[in-house]
Amino acid sequence: MLEYFKTILAKVSFDKKLFEKELRKAIHSVIGEELEELKRWCYAKFGHLYGNVLKEQFLLAV
Repeated sequence: MLEYFKTILAKVSFDKKLFEKELRKAIHSVIGEELEELKRWCYAKFGHLYGNVLKEQFLLAV
């Protein structure tokens, strides 16, 4: 499931609202260790573009 969401997030990264929507889905669909891996991957790949979105969504997930 994690790899699926990585693919989706990469494909929708051109649009902030769509990215945020898919990120929310991903956060609620993965569990445990996968959530931490998703978080690391997102910050590494999209932190420069959507740092605020990532911070907000991952804080809400806790």
